Amino acid sequence: MIKFADEAFIIVSSGKGGDGCVAFRREKYVPLGGPNGGDGGRGGDVVFEVRRNLRTLADLRYRQTFKAETGQAGMGSNCHGKNGEDVVIPIPPGSIIKDADTGEILHDFGKAAGYAGGGKEAGAKVGSKRGGDPNRWVFLKGGNGGWGNTRFKSSVNQAPRQFQPGQPSETRRVRVELQLIADIGFVGFPNAGKSSLLDFFTNARPKIAPYPFTTKIPNLGILTAGERDIILADIPGIIEGAHEGAGLGIRFLKHIARTKVLAYLVDLSDDNWEKAYGILKDELASFSPELAAKRHILLGTKLDLPETEGRFEAFKAANPGETVLGISVYARSGLDAVQKAFLDLVLTEEAEAEEQAKQAKALFEGGEDSAGGETSELDSDLFEDPPEGDEG
Repeated sequence: MIKFADEAFIIVSSGKGGDGCVAFRREKYVPLGGPNGGDGGRGGDVVFEVRRNLRTLADLRYRQTFKAETGQAGMGSNCHGKNGEDVVIPIPPGSIIKDADTGEILHDFGKAAGYAGGGKEAGAKVGSKRGGDPNRWVFLKGGNGGWGNTRFKSSVNQAPRQFQPGQPSETRRVRVELQLIADIGFVGFPNAGKSSLLDFFTNARPKIAPYPFTTKIPNLGILTAGERDIILADIPGIIEGAHEGAGLGIRFLKHIARTKVLAYLVDLSDDNWEKAYGILKDELASFSPELAAKRHILLGTKLDLPETEGRFEAFKAANPGETVLGISVYARSGLDAVQKAFLDLVLTEEAEAEEQAKQAKALFEGGEDSAGGETSELDSDLFEDPPEGDEG
């Protein structure tokens, strides 16, 4: 539990380019062999790479400095120095790279991989536009190697002793933040039944106890619905004032920013059940209006308890136009309907995201065609011969 980490500060340095070499050919029977100093090798790059098996930034807490290898200096006989090895920094999906001093977002792996935009089409579009793997990003390029004296040879300078030093390295301090990527995020007050639902649907084994704040870190699990895997995210319980720092919510609200769909869990056995959904939605809206506007479903929990009798019907009537389902994990009731609803919501969200991405792609390609020099009907009228009598 202690090893969970959702942010880390690290120092990264690219590799310095190798210096060029000053050398001359010295062989028997070859007088005045001329210059043959080789170029220096290129310094290594700093590369961030997404690893699917990582779930936290704990590794970056133990190793906070990453430096690429320096390029090897050039050698005689026109030998090029060896290029420096890149330093690859493994990070979990959904990570954001920020400048540690200004807070500027340098790269968002959630958007680059298509999670924020949604769907395979969006991810493929971004990846192809960038011309490479969206899960791999070169942050700092290594310095170029310097020229050896062979490069300076000319008809008027046949024994040059000039060379170029390698380009210097670059060092930056960055902040790496993690926003978990999930299909459905559970939102609710402490002890609303979020961990129990995650435990039932997945192989995740969150801590479950009859008191608040048993969940202190986000938990992920995979629900298999037919041939589709749905990632569920359970975050610590939200209390009123979470967006201002109350409880644990302010720290972990960002982890449901990547989710496609939200599931609001309301404990119908609680005395405050009538106001719970409104408070939860207000807290999310105060933290991020976009988050509160996400597609969602309402789940009334703990229907096996006698004090919930009649409350589910009232809860459903108080939220017309919403998808409202009642469940009891203890009694194993209503869970099949929830699983089907989860699948339908995720597929609907992805279909809409795919359609939006296709429209954006068509618009982008259409703009390229018009910018490519094709003449429209309106423009072609400008080049037609004028009618008789209009000349002069």
